Amino acid sequence: MSLPLDSKQLRAFTTLARTGSFTLAAKELNLTQSAISHSMKALEQDVGCLLLDRMGKKISLTQAGEQLLHHAERILQEMAATRASLEQLGKWGKGRLRIGTSAAACQYILPTVLGEFKKSFPHHAIMIEPGDALESLEALRNQRIDLALALEPEHEQQFEFHPLFTDELVFLLSPLHPWAAAGAPVRGEIPRQNYVLYNKASCTFRMVENYFRQEEMVLNTVIELGSMEAIKELVKLGLGVSILAPWIARKELEERALVALPLGRRKLRRTWGISHWRRHRLNLAEETFIGLCRSATEGLMSELPAAV
Repeated sequence: MSLPLDSKQLRAFTTLARTGSFTLAAKELNLTQSAISHSMKALEQDVGCLLLDRMGKKISLTQAGEQLLHHAERILQEMAATRASLEQLGKWGKGRLRIGTSAAACQYILPTVLGEFKKSFPHHAIMIEPGDALESLEALRNQRIDLALALEPEHEQQFEFHPLFTDELVFLLSPLHPWAAAGAPVRGEIPRQNYVLYNKASCTFRMVENYFRQEEMVLNTVIELGSMEAIKELVKLGLGVSILAPWIARKELEERALVALPLGRRKLRRTWGISHWRRHRLNLAEETFIGLCRSATEGLMSELPAAV
């Protein structure tokens, strides 16, 4: 495979071709005429053909030289454009932030956070990749995102985790459900309920399944949905009971369209936070984003109505 051409030699060549003089090219590039001459000889040796016709102090291009000039000018233009683009990214407020998170976080956490973030970094490009915790961690592992706003990962030593908040999963049900009037679930009836739960491949579903396994229960009838909004609508219609975190249904709980009841004496809690590669040093924009997430989630959790 051929080695790439030397960019300094290409710059000297294009300058020499434009000025037609070793003296003028040397002056423009702040080099000696000898340095320009040695550079051209090395370039001709590298490409294996004569590029210049030397006529005293004047030079002209050979056919090979004209062909090289056509390519060299484009190469140098691309290099200049690349440098300019990278310099722009290095300036204050320029850059990108790639975030992976759940649809619920996109709806209830990120709007406030990104609104504040844009005030400090108005020119940052923000990209959101929605997905469950496992999908966000996979995107982080494959370096498609910079930060994952998700549940705390297990057995992922390559990631650093910044905790934000802890929530509790509860029963969510219609106010017309018999448990709502009683103010508590009837333990013996728990396995027999119709359940509307989030995606079976999700971390949350696995946590719910493990919780009831330890309670020696199996939730027999389960409708699986990938949309929190659809889950809440089915529960409001009395078509089943769900198990979600109250912050996802804050509006419905405040309006008494849904009722929250504890799962039992034993709590089922989850820790949310920001994960990133341990070897990755956070920049100012990423640190700001984490701080804004912490402030927004503190407010979110403090405003929640308590479960009955």
